[in-house]
Amino acid sequence: MGRKKIALIGGGQIGGIMALLAAQREMGDVVLLDIPEKENVVKGKMLDLTETNPLFSSSSCLTGTKNYADLAGADVTITTAGLPRKPGMSREDLLNINLQIISEVATNLKKYCPDAFHIVVTNPLDSMVFAFMKVSGLPKHKIAGMAGVLDTARFRSFVGMELNVSPKDVSALVLGGHGPTMVPLARLATVGGIPLSELLPQEKIDAIVYRTREAGTEIVNLLGSGSAYFSPATSAIEMAEAYLKDQKRILTCAAYLNGEYGITGYYIGVPAIIGAGGVEKVLEVKLTDSEKAALNNSLEAVKKAVAETKL
Repeated sequence: MGRKKIALIGGGQIGGIMALLAAQREMGDVVLLDIPEKENVVKGKMLDLTETNPLFSSSSCLTGTKNYADLAGADVTITTAGLPRKPGMSREDLLNINLQIISEVATNLKKYCPDAFHIVVTNPLDSMVFAFMKVSGLPKHKIAGMAGVLDTARFRSFVGMELNVSPKDVSALVLGGHGPTMVPLARLATVGGIPLSELLPQEKIDAIVYRTREAGTEIVNLLGSGSAYFSPATSAIEMAEAYLKDQKRILTCAAYLNGEYGITGYYIGVPAIIGAGGVEKVLEVKLTDSEKAALNNSLEAVKKAVAETKL
């Protein structure tokens, strides 16, 4: 068997936190990669983390590098490389810059870790995961975008805050593209098995849906520079762990659709079973007419972003 190997591409805030979480959960050995100019930074981060191993009783081997060859044979890769959003920047503004970065990453990961499960976190998410798939040519079910786990966690958090209950007991589902067109399915949300609609008035639910859609922007504006990092890092690690441990978790992620929800040829947020086969199955939810319309609206935004990649 041997140890699992986790490759993290991008040594910023999210990359560092993912390395910490993977080590704490003893998911395997972790390699953190960044551009040559930041080689010492990632080496420093990983040395710092290595020195926490005795305190967490972890045995993970943690290294920083600028060389893609050091990622060879990774079981799972998580890509956060790219510029983060700044205040006033739309996710689409990022597209052209991050497209170049993601293309280089995809080319190298195809060469050194073709058999891995590849998770993309870089924004604008839905078009970046599509670009990764096109450039790498790797199996579509072994490539997924991290968005739905995060969007769903945000929705659950806000419900918990509103009702003053543990978000652990809130179950929710957010479909669609990662951005303001996402579709939180409030109709299906439950709190300890009780429908959300029985616990909150509609205007409160609408406010939570709106806050969920704008959650990323809310944090960007509060931070003033950069974007969220704790919650995206934890969300991506949740997906990686489901794959590495064959957990068959039902996690919402940007998965490649082949007819599900009437959509073919795009990555968009849907609930999926993640296990040792990658995205093993997309689960279809019967949607109301208004929910279908909202999902199609979200799809149009994804199509527009994908068209801009010219891939």
